[in-house]
Amino acid sequence: MNITLRQLRAFIAVARTGSFTLAAESLFVTQSALSGLIKEMEQSLGVRLFDRSTRRIQLSDIGREIFPLIDKTLLDLDGVLHEVANLKALKKGLVRVAAPQLMCSTLLPEVIAAYREQHPEIEIRLVDCAVESVVSRVFSGEVDFGIGPERDPNSEIRSDELFTLPFHAVFPPRHALAAKKEIRWAELIDYPLITLEGQFTERLSMDLHEGKREFDLAPQATVTFMSTALSMVSAGLGVTICIPYAASLVRLYGLEMRPLLAPVVSRRFYVFTRTGRSLTPAAESLRAFVLKFIAGHPDLQGR
Repeated sequence: MNITLRQLRAFIAVARTGSFTLAAESLFVTQSALSGLIKEMEQSLGVRLFDRSTRRIQLSDIGREIFPLIDKTLLDLDGVLHEVANLKALKKGLVRVAAPQLMCSTLLPEVIAAYREQHPEIEIRLVDCAVESVVSRVFSGEVDFGIGPERDPNSEIRSDELFTLPFHAVFPPRHALAAKKEIRWAELIDYPLITLEGQFTERLSMDLHEGKREFDLAPQATVTFMSTALSMVSAGLGVTICIPYAASLVRLYGLEMRPLLAPVVSRRFYVFTRTGRSLTPAAESLRAFVLKFIAGHPDLQGR
């Protein structure tokens, strides 16, 4: 058997209207084309679906038996097609994004709020996590895409650069460093340094030792979250190091930041997606919006 969707729709239209003329009008086809579809369906099934007379047309016994089954099948199919249309038109959808805790508490809420103004029906779930777990969550399929700093290459992960920014020193407004427009890394030795633990400090130390530079990063304290470091700096316990995408949080704590020189050490941030895995229309839409929004963000210029 080779039953087509057009034949099924023709069968339902005739069964509901009891008229080839009305059914043809409802499907926007000619009466002869409709009759041809019914004839082809009957020939494929090997049964008569309608009993015809000069006065009326009605379902045969077999036609009455299969009508509710075909009707339900077409209703289910129309529901699926409607669902796909809504997803494609961004009238609904769920997007899951993984990002470091600092980015989730500074930059990304701005991006999401701006996106929701254009697409209020899209649900966005932000997964704030440790920097080291962003890529693994993308790889496992727990999230649609991730945003975070550069990591070792992985053939299963696609990386699209989002922005590149240099490290800045962060300190209270009346600190001795506040008089300077730029600060050398070596000048931080004179003050208690608070940094993030783990790969943040390890990678930064490696960068500072490139080219036989003689500056050793020797933090007095390491913490898990930048908000903790900023609180400690605000309390006068030292200075810290931060990427300026978090400038809004730095300002919230009443602190100031200056670029660090000699050397200039930058960090690249990327959007991570799983290679060979297609994004949903909503996820692709948000991903494109993030790239565009970041390109014009005032705290991310001078990349």
